[in-house]
Order: sequence, then structure tokens, then C-alpha cells
Amino acid sequence: MNVQRSSGLILHPTSLPGPGGVGTLGASARRFVDRLAEAGQRWWQILPLNPPGLGGSPYSATSAFAGHPILIDLGEFLRSGWLSPADTNKFKAECEKFPQDRYVIDEVTPRKWALIEKAAANWRQQNGPDSPRFRAFCEEHGARWLDDFALFSALKDAHDGASWRDWSTELVCRDPDALQSARKRLATEIETIQFAQWQFFEQWKSLRQYAAERGVQFLGDLPIFVAMDSADVWANRAIFELDARGRPDAVAGVPPDYFSETGQRWGNPLYDWDALADDDYRWWIDRVDQVCRTVDLVRVDHFRGFEAYWRIPADEPTAVHGEWVDGPKDAIFDAIRSELGSVPFIAEDLGSITEEVHQLRDRQGLAGMKVLHFAFDGNPDHPFLPHTYPERAVAYTGTHDNDTTRGWYDELSEQEKHRVRTYFSSPDDQIVWSMIEGLWESDAAMTIVPVQDLFELGSQARMNTPGVAEGNWQWRMTGEELTDESVFLKLRALTERVGRHSDGRDQ
Repeated sequence: MNVQRSSGLILHPTSLPGPGGVGTLGASARRFVDRLAEAGQRWWQILPLNPPGLGGSPYSATSAFAGHPILIDLGEFLRSGWLSPADTNKFKAECEKFPQDRYVIDEVTPRKWALIEKAAANWRQQNGPDSPRFRAFCEEHGARWLDDFALFSALKDAHDGASWRDWSTELVCRDPDALQSARKRLATEIETIQFAQWQFFEQWKSLRQYAAERGVQFLGDLPIFVAMDSADVWANRAIFELDARGRPDAVAGVPPDYFSETGQRWGNPLYDWDALADDDYRWWIDRVDQVCRTVDLVRVDHFRGFEAYWRIPADEPTAVHGEWVDGPKDAIFDAIRSELGSVPFIAEDLGSITEEVHQLRDRQGLAGMKVLHFAFDGNPDHPFLPHTYPERAVAYTGTHDNDTTRGWYDELSEQEKHRVRTYFSSPDDQIVWSMIEGLWESDAAMTIVPVQDLFELGSQARMNTPGVAEGNWQWRMTGEELTDESVFLKLRALTERVGRHSDGRDQ
């Protein structure tokens, strides 16, 4: 990675403020870009943009290629005449009863999807399917992922959300006649899903251009594994370790670490890396190509899994009893580079990391991550303390998997708090910004903090708690925070002082 000294903020688009119960790619996203530019920030880090499965986790998506249609700005549908003001006003009124600082996933999502379906029906009546831009989108993406995703999603709705492994044998095994029959039977539903994907990527392209004109770039996220109940697994059975019915002998996760004493049993299917190698890693190359078309820099989540991954027997209830198994190592990155050229990756190298993982990262020329929350075990030269950071690093106070910095600090023992206060020469009431300043002053090429830390928010604003299934991915920023110029001006002053300031020009 060759990135100029710079900084940015983490905020997933679902966490943007505004009416409608969930953030969108519309006006509030542009206002956030403006705040980033005004504060001299170059990077907007997001979580995966893919459509989440149960629980709302973007790391357990129904497709590694598709976009999350709930992020669509309905205002665009109003301007196109596909929805009326009465439609959107009713929806906003219904969402007003939900907490404005929470995305109430199970309530908001079906209501908004119903409006997207209505917009698609009106678009269809206006001969929208004959639009050259829509047809071009379907032709560009159809064979690689869109056709399978649209059919998968339509079938999943037709089965009341049941996992594809519970469908009929013909559909589970993708019998050609059964698939063709389903395409005919569900033609309208499939077209609606294609319409939503087209609109998502049109709006994302527009937002990305708006950001680029203001010197703001996107740092995206590429999870190594995909969800079992996804179009990716259903349509590409041969590249996963599954039997004919989709049953695994083992699943993915990580052993016990500082996130969880029983580890994390993610339950994702494991790749058949030999089968992928025999196909020259085609599926992975297509996946990386898709994400690189969407963002400017890619965080490879669970990078260590490419060197070795934790294999958990499928009948184990936790991740404690597993084993390390060799991953593809350099071969997959060499294949990606051979096809796509230099890819702007950074490595999420947290957790149980060996020297072999560091060597793989360094051979591939990737920056690793530093997380300040993990630095205070009493070691005066802990590699996550700011004075130890190399230039080739991306440093965080915490990530989406951590508590907010205020929440984290409040839960420390008095001895641990003393270590933090002493290191930063800071009193309790200034500790969050003292940690941000320490990060910004470090040698790390990039520094990133969650938006929650700018406003010193407590644990109620935490985005995700690993190993806990409920209550995650819901936090939303308020409109007052988005328009609080004093905080963004404070960040700008710090950013300019330490030489991380973006000049606001298209990079």
C-alpha cells in the first residue's frame, strides 16, 4: 500500500441520520461527505455494502456481489415519478415511531422494500425494463452474479425466507428444468430485484463521484468468508466444502482471543481451495473486481485466513475445539494481481497472528492494522501503542467490533485507566480526544476512528458485539451530530496540525 499521510472516519451508511428509519445514499450521505471534506478527512470507511441476512450483519450477506437495496434513496423515485409524495410521507410517518438513533431492522426493512416494489411496478408500467441503461446493467452483471442472486432472492421470498438447503431437492441441486420453471414463475419478482440492484449501484456511483470531487475516498471491506444461506454458496457449490445437500463437515470461525473466551463460531462454509485453484481462482477474482469497482481501498477482513484458517467441526457448539488448516497463501493474491493488476488492499491482521501471517502480509506489500484499545496490558512497547507504529499501518482507536472508546474506557479497571491516563498525560474527561490525538500524531500512514468517538459516545452507540447475536448493526447518528460544526472543526485543526489534511481535490 502506498497511501499518503491521511485520516478518516468509520460510518456505515445505515447509520446515517434522516427520516425513513435507516440511512440512505441520498442527502444525508452527501452532507456527511461535506463534513469529511470540511474536516480535512480523506477516507470514509464503510462496512460491506452487501444485503445482510438475519440479524442485519453485513458480514453475513445473502450475496458477496449485490448491494443492500434498503440504502436506496427514495427521493430519486419521487423525482422519477415512480413513487408519489403520499407514498413516502406515509412511510416516513410510520418510521417516526421508531427510535431515531436506531435502525429497527425487522420493522423498517419490510416497509421500505414494499415501497421499492411499488416503485418497480410503476417503472415497469412506464416501459422501464426497455431502458438501455437497465439492460446494459443486466448484461454487464448478469452472468457473473446478478442472474443467480435475483433468482435466489425471489425463491427465498417464495419460501418465506427459508434457507436454500430446505428447498426442494430439485432447487437445492439446481436442476436446470426446475430453475427454468422458477424463472418463468417468478419473472416479475426477479425483475424487481434486478431493478433494485440497478438503482442501488446508480446511486452509489453518484455518491462516489460526489465524494471524489471533494477529495473523499471510500475504504471498503471484503470479508474472507461468505454466508451459508447466500446466493454465492447456492450457485457455486463446487468451490465450498459441502455435500450434495449443502451440509458441511466443518465451518469457519476463530479460536478464543481477546474478543471472546470461547472463540467465535461463525458457521460460514469453508472454501475448497483446491477446486478454486483448479479454476485459477475465478470466483475470487470476480469478487475482488466487483469490490474494486465500488470503493477505492479494500480492507481484507480476517486476512490471516489466507495463511491458515480455523476449522471447526460442524457439530461443535463453540469455536474452542478446532484446528488450523493451511490456506492458499500467496497463490490467490498472485492470481488476483495477474488478472486485475495491483489491487489496493490493506490487511485486517488482528487476533491470533503468527509470524507466517506477518510474512505473507509483508510479501504482498500490505499495510496491517493497529487498534489502540488492545494496547494497555502493561507492556511499555506494545505494538498497538502509537509510538511504535510503522508508517505502513492503518491505526484505529477501535473498529466496528469494539465498544466505543468512551464505553471501553469506562469499563476498565482503575489500574488500566491509570495506564491510559499516564500514557496520554490526560485526565478522565479528556481521554477520548487525547487518544484520537495520540493516534493522529503517530507515524501510521492512515488513521481512522469511528464517528461515535468524535462525539465521545458511550456503549449505547456500539455497532457490534462479536459473539452476541442480537442487538447489533442498529446504531444511527443523529441529525444534530451531523450538523455539529464544532466537532468537525476540532478534527480539522488536529488533522492540519499533524499533517494529515486532505486538500479537497479529486485524488
